[in-house]
Amino acid sequence: MAAVGSGCSSAAAGPGVVSAGALEPGTMSAAHRRLKYISLAVLVVQNASLILSIRYTRTLPGDRFFATTAVVMAEVLKGLTCLLLLFAQKRGNVKHLLLFLHEAVLVQYVDTFKLAVPSLIYTLQNNLQYVAISNLPAATFQVTYQLKILTTAVFSVLMLNRSLSRLQWVSLLLLFTGVAIVQAQQAGGGGPRPLDQNPGVGLAAVVASCLSSGFAGVYFEKILKGSSGSVWLRNLQLGLFGTLLGLLGLWWAEGAAVAHRGFFFGYTPAVWGVVLNQAFGGLLVAVVVKYADNILKGFATSLSIVLSTVASIRLFGFHVDPLFALGAGLVIGAVYLYSLPRGAAKAIAPAAALASGPCTHQQPPGQPPPPLSAHRGDPSTEPFLPKLLTKVKGS
Repeated sequence: MAAVGSGCSSAAAGPGVVSAGALEPGTMSAAHRRLKYISLAVLVVQNASLILSIRYTRTLPGDRFFATTAVVMAEVLKGLTCLLLLFAQKRGNVKHLLLFLHEAVLVQYVDTFKLAVPSLIYTLQNNLQYVAISNLPAATFQVTYQLKILTTAVFSVLMLNRSLSRLQWVSLLLLFTGVAIVQAQQAGGGGPRPLDQNPGVGLAAVVASCLSSGFAGVYFEKILKGSSGSVWLRNLQLGLFGTLLGLLGLWWAEGAAVAHRGFFFGYTPAVWGVVLNQAFGGLLVAVVVKYADNILKGFATSLSIVLSTVASIRLFGFHVDPLFALGAGLVIGAVYLYSLPRGAAKAIAPAAALASGPCTHQQPPGQPPPPLSAHRGDPSTEPFLPKLLTKVKGS
């Protein structure tokens, strides 16, 4: 839900929070710069660690935990965390919290039920991620999963009538080409693979996950236009539906096995680490992304691909051949180009672009400044990177 909590305006960033793009060039304080670099580190680590930890737990010998139970537990923990944050916002007053939840969830039930659709898709997406990572190397998944940028862009054009710059269209073409090269390398046998892994199933799962991520993120943004609900309230509502739908999916897919072996069968400290990462990682990013401009987010995604690849070599014996290097390089470049503000394509000085951020626009002399509403919904200020509008629902 990054767009809710990380927009260009101070209102979108939350009371008392100034987004990176809200500062005038040259006025960024040293403290704010430190926060930006901390945000970069958090985004990189969260993007890479979730993929690597899931891959690690799904390839360990011995009893394998049920992925559907991990999805449910992540939703439960996320919902409880949001409930505690709302409780803190009400200064620990239980009566005020209950009255607020009654009004926001039950009285305004139409708004609540609107979130059932993205919640269903996010729950499906989280389960598909486990399937994909169980059948693809972590580095290959990380590269291929960047297709979510393409799907989100396409759905934004179709559903929100947004326009993309030529540079963004070129970057999407490079993105698709890079992913295709990586998958060709994978299909051609890029190194030995365990017998219980099926790259075809993994590719189908990651493509379906990207499609669901793109649609759910754009749909979520569309229904939240004009909504006054806080980030934590919306995530609590999503968590309620996510838990119920996750339990339904668990019963349908693995109900008999879970009933026989137990809900927490196969859980180890590493598995709990995955659950906690999935539950709190998105919420953490929702906070730090307020201090990260679009260029920084694109850079973080690129760095996470590099980090996943290096870690995969060390942890899983992943082999990087020229085809993978070429495809991954194209994807990294495409992600970075896509995140650039439109002005950067027309020779805006790099220093000015970095200082002003993607939410600051150069206004030609003699022309009145555009209305504030013109900045909202502009693809240059709201790029389709990573999934935080797209979700706080699991990456």
